[in-house]
Amino acid sequence: MLNLIESRNSDELSGFEIDPCMQALSPQVFVKNPPDAHWMLVDGNLVVGRLSLWYTKAPVYKDYKVGVIGHYAARDLSISNRLLEHACAQLSARGCTLAVGPMDGNTMHRYRFVVESGDEPRFLLEPDNPDEWPDYWRRQGFLPISNYHSSYNLDLSQEDPRIPEVARRLHEAGVSIRNMNPEAFEDDLRRIYQISAISFRNNFMYVPFTEDDYLDSYMPLREYVDPRTVFIAEREEQPVGFMFNIPNHLQKQQGGTVDTLILKTYAEIPGRVYAGLGSLLVAHSHRAALELGYRRAIHALMYERNNSFNTSNRFSKPFRRYTLFARALQA
Repeated sequence: MLNLIESRNSDELSGFEIDPCMQALSPQVFVKNPPDAHWMLVDGNLVVGRLSLWYTKAPVYKDYKVGVIGHYAARDLSISNRLLEHACAQLSARGCTLAVGPMDGNTMHRYRFVVESGDEPRFLLEPDNPDEWPDYWRRQGFLPISNYHSSYNLDLSQEDPRIPEVARRLHEAGVSIRNMNPEAFEDDLRRIYQISAISFRNNFMYVPFTEDDYLDSYMPLREYVDPRTVFIAEREEQPVGFMFNIPNHLQKQQGGTVDTLILKTYAEIPGRVYAGLGSLLVAHSHRAALELGYRRAIHALMYERNNSFNTSNRFSKPFRRYTLFARALQA
């Protein structure tokens, strides 16, 4: 007999076993990013499916009232059907008119399904899921609302011929670019946050985030980051753009050599004076990767309507695709 159980706090999760189809949720996720509800489908004492809902603090999208479905996992189609039907009913009862997922609350946390895997192994910080899960959502009426891809640059020596002129113009405007300071890692993260808090406001499915939220996401990466590959652009001593990159340390766990740099996050503050800054920061990243002995770069998880997609697409070839899904609801 399968039972649907609502868990109100992380302590209630500890008494259950977890099906091998899913990873256990850390109790910290319920503290740092608490959902409005967490539901489990259990077979005896075994959790065979789960999801969380966010509806009091959710993204803004057009005229919809958005409800978010995250922390999703399901052993099979019938379990997924029951969970997603219940989730949509719960969101609809709370006035939501659009269910979006998978997204663990907001885009600062894990979101999107891998929908085209390809042959390349998973890279550091990349989402992963069983191949069948996206189809489970489609069968419940969910359709793509946004698409993303990751791509390889296999020739780091390539350079956009426009870069020298962009660099000259930005230099004349007082923009300088430096590496992250390893002795002031947290201070530089705070400077990066200042840019992100401004730049990301118009991002798809944006939810406001605090400096503490930002530090919680990025401070654990300190041991993996090579500051020589992270770039901060400044003007009059104020941060105006950045490119946060990280070596693909997962290659070592996979039995290989770390020879790939991941271009993870880029942002700049608005203003015509900063036109081309993204391309310049990409060029700095490729050049640093080449000089440090990397063979290739991954332009990671690019939203296909963003300017950063256009910047990365000049020199890279997609190898993996991802989708965020949505389903209209009747409140």
